[in-house]
Amino acid sequence: MENFFSINLTSEGSGNFLTETYLSLRRLENKVIAALRGPQIVYGDAINPIMVSIGQFYGIEINDFAVTVARTALWIAESQMMSETVELIHTDLDFLPLTSNANIVEGNALRMDWNDVVPKTELSYIMGNPPFIGKKEQTKTQKDELLDVFGKKLPGIGNLDYVTAWYRKAVDYIQNKSILVAFVSTNSITQGEQVPIFWSEMLRLNVIIQFAYQSFVWNSEATDKAHVHCVIIGFSCTPMNRSKIIYINEIQSYVANNINPYLVDAPNILVKSRLNSLSNVAPIYYGSMPIDNGHLILDENDVNTLLQENPENAKFIKPYAGGYELINNKKRWCLWLAGFNPDEIRASKFVMDRVNKTYEFRKASNRKQTNELAKTPYLFGEIRQPDSKMIVIPKVSSERRKYIPISIVSPTTIVNGSALIIPSGTIFDFGILMSNVHVSWMKYVGGRMKSDYQYSGSIVYNNFPWPQPTAKQQEKIAETAQAILDARELYPNASLADLYDELTMPPELRKAHQDNDRAVMEAYGFNWRTMTESECVAELMKMYQYLSKA
Repeated sequence: MENFFSINLTSEGSGNFLTETYLSLRRLENKVIAALRGPQIVYGDAINPIMVSIGQFYGIEINDFAVTVARTALWIAESQMMSETVELIHTDLDFLPLTSNANIVEGNALRMDWNDVVPKTELSYIMGNPPFIGKKEQTKTQKDELLDVFGKKLPGIGNLDYVTAWYRKAVDYIQNKSILVAFVSTNSITQGEQVPIFWSEMLRLNVIIQFAYQSFVWNSEATDKAHVHCVIIGFSCTPMNRSKIIYINEIQSYVANNINPYLVDAPNILVKSRLNSLSNVAPIYYGSMPIDNGHLILDENDVNTLLQENPENAKFIKPYAGGYELINNKKRWCLWLAGFNPDEIRASKFVMDRVNKTYEFRKASNRKQTNELAKTPYLFGEIRQPDSKMIVIPKVSSERRKYIPISIVSPTTIVNGSALIIPSGTIFDFGILMSNVHVSWMKYVGGRMKSDYQYSGSIVYNNFPWPQPTAKQQEKIAETAQAILDARELYPNASLADLYDELTMPPELRKAHQDNDRAVMEAYGFNWRTMTESECVAELMKMYQYLSKA
């Protein structure tokens, strides 16, 4: 068996990775020994059947205690494996006391020259589980380390997760060497805004993804049971004579022609933020933003107080909703004073008190634009409310739902900035957006807020490749989209959260969605009977590549 070199360059936990790898290789070796055991194999004094030792493993730990734990774990594993080997070959092996060297050194992996741990000319593999720290959670020291590793000239570096520094460090180390690297990472580096920032640099440095394990939940053993969504990415900087494999889960996998930064079998495209739709469809906007510190927003008690002051104050009150309210059928209201005369506004003491508080808040802001808004404290800071029905997409939606709970909302409801609106969207547009094709694109290209999907107009919607349906196909999609709305109406007391819970989704609604999915996939020319989600996204990315170059 060829020598196996492993180096784990993390701030903590290398003992687990190195120990598990050592155990796996020794167990594989013992299986080979067991298979070959017989008269054709003779073990003499000059023959040592053990080809894997912990001396072939190297690691870095951030403190002395972690170094001791990692070394001890490897020694325990070696002792266990030696015992198993003795039972297989029926020969005494003098392995106590342990004299082998577990090459774990203490230091900061991002500040060290990895060649000081093991020269890259002697290395075959790098593996690790770098720290999972997002851009908002990084300390100043960690941000400085990220900047030093990448170089301060990389545009958008402030949006990168800490884990990306290990990739950049590894790429520098393995240049011009046939070394395979595999890191467990937060899945955010393969989604949303980080992809074009981070992977443009990786592709520039000739990174080739050799295998990938798509997003999975790593269940923490901590008492708070925090869940981290991870990917595993194996990469090199030189071509390797091996199949590229994408692992969907522990059971499903497939061979890919190319694994791109979104971990699908598609060209190496980077979906960047775009101001306008690539497919020239209806524009999308954020909802209206009050910028009021909550003073223009009303709860039920506020509404009652305002109406008790004067029933005619009802004209100032509008339903107010964002993604959360629309999904969960929660009621909120706002003061909507656009179009009213000053004397009407001044007639209400309640209204004037809220307007004055909004004025004080805006005036005290350190933001110049907010100061300017103090000139009209009775109006929302950013008004995008249409005078017609609109398609409304919540910015954040649970990953447990199969579909995004998109709504069609009357202009009498003021939609806020926690949702995105398409004022001129049609029922056909609604059908496309409710489809599994659009949801698949969003899941791979969009970002995440914790584990939930985070929808982006500039990345998801504006880059989404729309189909070119025939008139008949367009009519069919409009029909299936209307059927979705009709199925919802059968349950008037149920919220979208109730209707789109996979455990409680009504059969009429599920069937309506299935019919809509088929109609949309047919409009794309996709085979709805056999196409997988990954294959669907791969085809969409090819369409995106074509459209973005046109």
